[in-house]
Amino acid sequence: MYGVIAFAQELKQTDTIMLQSEVNSSLSLAQKNIKNYNYLQAKSGLESALEKAKILNNKKSLGLVYFNLGKIQYLLEESNQAIITLIRAIEIQRFAKDKINIAETHKTLGDVYLNSKKPKQAIEHYISAQTFSNLENLKNLETETIIKKGEAHLVLGDYRSAEIAFKKAVTLSRKFNIDRQLSISLINLGITQTKNGLLLSAQKNIKEGNTIAKENKAVEILNLGYLSLSNLQELQGNYRLANKNLKAHLKLTDSLFETKSGLLLKEKINESIIASQLDAQKQVNAELEEENEEEASTSTFNQLTTILTIALITILSLLTLSLYKNNNIRLKSNLVLQNKNNTLIESKEKAELASRTKANFLSTVTHELRTPLYAVTGLTNMLLEEDPKPDQIPHLNSLKFSGDYLLTFINDILQINKIEAQKVEIEKEVFNLKKKIANIISALNNSASLNNVKLHFEFDEKLPHNYLSDQLKISQILINLIGNSIKFTKDGDIWVRVNKINNINGIYNIRIEIEDNGIGFSKEKQERMFESFSQGSNQINRKYGGTGLGLSIVKGLIEILKGKIYFESELEKGTTFFVEIPFEFAEETVEREQISYFKNINEDILNKVNILLVEDNKINQMITKKILNKLKLNCEVVENGEDAVEKVKSNTYDVVLMDIHMPGISGIEATKIIRKFDKKLSIYALTAVTIEDKMVEFDEAEFTDIISKPFKQEDFEKKLFDAIVLKEKA
Repeated sequence: MYGVIAFAQELKQTDTIMLQSEVNSSLSLAQKNIKNYNYLQAKSGLESALEKAKILNNKKSLGLVYFNLGKIQYLLEESNQAIITLIRAIEIQRFAKDKINIAETHKTLGDVYLNSKKPKQAIEHYISAQTFSNLENLKNLETETIIKKGEAHLVLGDYRSAEIAFKKAVTLSRKFNIDRQLSISLINLGITQTKNGLLLSAQKNIKEGNTIAKENKAVEILNLGYLSLSNLQELQGNYRLANKNLKAHLKLTDSLFETKSGLLLKEKINESIIASQLDAQKQVNAELEEENEEEASTSTFNQLTTILTIALITILSLLTLSLYKNNNIRLKSNLVLQNKNNTLIESKEKAELASRTKANFLSTVTHELRTPLYAVTGLTNMLLEEDPKPDQIPHLNSLKFSGDYLLTFINDILQINKIEAQKVEIEKEVFNLKKKIANIISALNNSASLNNVKLHFEFDEKLPHNYLSDQLKISQILINLIGNSIKFTKDGDIWVRVNKINNINGIYNIRIEIEDNGIGFSKEKQERMFESFSQGSNQINRKYGGTGLGLSIVKGLIEILKGKIYFESELEKGTTFFVEIPFEFAEETVEREQISYFKNINEDILNKVNILLVEDNKINQMITKKILNKLKLNCEVVENGEDAVEKVKSNTYDVVLMDIHMPGISGIEATKIIRKFDKKLSIYALTAVTIEDKMVEFDEAEFTDIISKPFKQEDFEKKLFDAIVLKEKA
């Protein structure tokens, strides 16, 4: 090394300038060759430039040559050599304090590690690249690095960190108008949200990313967008659109493949010709030295020309044959794929038809069941509140129990339908897990005492109490499991235990055990424990009751929360369920303010409130009107949508309670007409329809909210309170 430096010191100034110019020219040419996929030419030029840069001993130039050479090695899939070269580049750039280029080198080294299936090492270099980019205000490179870091987290399965990275990249891209980065950020964010089950948000982001990529002719990004959208639509059950986007992806893939392979083929042919010519030249020189005669030289030249011609024809023939075979294979593969896609489309269309038929059937049946059930539960509650005779109370309580049981059964069927259709969204909020479980146990204590069962609660004190998760689904899971244990245990004990499995970056994997010493289950019954409408036996069904849907719902909810459930059971000895769910740690809970609703509202204010009830069922009219009158609220009743429209036009109302299924125009159509001349009126859909597919129609009609029949009294009062009192205060 000392000899090289000494030689450089002896170089004349003109020689130094010339060498520096040649190095710069090689770097510029390498960039051009990389852009045109001429990787081998770029590599050859850079290897030559490297020797000159070593002679110059210009650290900045030397680091830049090493960086570009490492990048070429990465593109040629020489990963191990690329890592060595790029690390050497970083060492030299750090010595030269070349912060701008060191940022890009760290980013490229991260790309090499990511491509080599080493995402953790990749993230380390992406963080360094992000730091240097931020220091030098290289916003474009910083954004690109954050995207790659998100992709590395995605490979690791750390979807939370990936989402944070992609959201930050989206923010930076929008702020600095970097369209290319914005498109890939949005598509990757959509891919991450798909993994997290946020399908609607994912679809919105991927579509926006595709639009931007298309506008900017970013073909490779658009290609990823088509594939991501196809995968998402397949999860949503929209197989026709999924197939359409898959075809667009395949078509674009073929186009990109032909473009790249054409350029690479051209380069390989050029390289083969150059290599052959060099070999031929060496052979000519050797023979000239040996024979040293003009005739022999001429003969050798002719012979070499013939050999070169034959070699070139052979190479071209082999390449042509290879391309021909590859093309035939691809055509056959495309034909097979097309046939399979056509078969798939036909099968999926049949499945979609069956699914729509099932949904329509459930919608109709649940509506027809809920409408009379509304009358049963409403009248029963009213009779219980009106001081019935002592001998009537047991009968009314039995009627109330039967109504509640039937409502639970209908709700369970709808819950199963939503889980199977993947239409259950995760709604996260901060809550106290220990307090939540304690409240559930307290609420179930009465049921347990009827069976002479004691409930025991053990919470690992090393565990934090507050987490960010979907507490409603957690409640549903625990109520079902603990309630199930109570149902199948007599004169015994139930233990609820909460323990930590591990903690990874603030995500606590927690195991909840529900153990009982009840009747247990036989081996053959255990195989069908999580199936819908499945119970131990007909005798168990008759003795203990239930719909057989509870455990099926529990399993579906746990899978939505990225957890798992398993159990151990022995006949006549008891059962233990194990639930393992990841919980995100939270610093503190947000206590909800308790609202007393209409209790403390002045009667003069309430007497001024006018409510229009649109309902064709006479019994439902009577029940709803009586509930409103008990709240000191005025209520006017009409029986169809046409009369409702005319009433709203000629009178002033604070709230409209709109039934959906009525003679004449439906409640949805009536609401659409009202919205044309009154956008602010609070209109509630008072309906027995709860199938989620119908909710789109409610949104399009611009209902203020939906009140499902039969409703809980406190829920009904709260929504009226929000519409009347809170609106008045605002």
